[in-house]
Amino acid sequence: MLQTPSGGAGSGTAARDSGLMSIGTVLNVLRDEFPEVTISKIRFLESEGLIEPQRTPSGYRKFSPRDMERLGHVLRMQRDHYLPLKVIREHLDAMERGDAVQLPVVGRQRGGAEEPEEAERPTVARIGRDELLAAAGIDEGDLREWESYGLLTPLADGVYDAEAVTVAALVGELGGFGIEPRHLRVMKAAAEREAGLVDQVVAPLKRHRNPQTRVLAEARTKELAALTMKLHSALVKAALGVRVP
Repeated sequence: MLQTPSGGAGSGTAARDSGLMSIGTVLNVLRDEFPEVTISKIRFLESEGLIEPQRTPSGYRKFSPRDMERLGHVLRMQRDHYLPLKVIREHLDAMERGDAVQLPVVGRQRGGAEEPEEAERPTVARIGRDELLAAAGIDEGDLREWESYGLLTPLADGVYDAEAVTVAALVGELGGFGIEPRHLRVMKAAAEREAGLVDQVVAPLKRHRNPQTRVLAEARTKELAALTMKLHSALVKAALGVRVP
C-alpha cells in the first residue's frame, strides 16, 4: 500500500500527491506482471506519447492510477499481440473516447494459437507498403534503410507478410534504446541459421508425397520454431544475467 507524508509544512504537497507514485514504485508494481520492464522502457513510452505522467516542480515523474492502467494496457498489447506503438495509441485513444473498439490483429499472437474469441477476427496475411508504413508508424526512409540491412523484405509482388509489422514494430522500439538497424544484422543472421536448422529437420517430410505427411511437416515446423525461439530467448537472458520469469 502506498504511504504519503503527514503533518508539517509539506501536508499540502502530500494531499496533492495522494495516490501518485514515483517511477521507481511503478517499476516495482509492474515487474510482478512484466519482469523485463525497465525505467528506460517507461521513459521511452512517455516520449512516444503513450503515457503522460505529472511532473513535480523539480521535474520528478508522478504516476496516477489512470497512468498505471494505461501503461499496463500498452505493455500487454506489446507482449501479447506485438502491436506497433501507433496502433496501440490509436486503440487506447478510442477506448478513452468511449468508442466501441476491437483489438486489431496485425501479426502473430503470443503463444501462436488463437483464442476462441480471436479466431473469428480477421488477421492480416499480407500488407501493402503504405499500410506497413502506417501500421508501424515509420516513414519511407526508415523502411528503405531496414530493407537495405535485410530486416524487412517484400514478397515477389511488392507486398509484405503479416510478420513484417511485428518486425518493424520491434526494430522501431529497439531504435528508441539507441540500437540501430546495422546493429541488428547479427540477429538477422542468427535467425536465418536457426530457420535453416529447422528446415533441415523437416525437409524430408515436406518432400513426401502423402498430403498428411506434408501437413505434419507444417505442424512440426511451427513446433520447432516455437522451441527454437524459447531457447534463443533463454540463452540471451542467461548471457545477460537476466532472471528468466
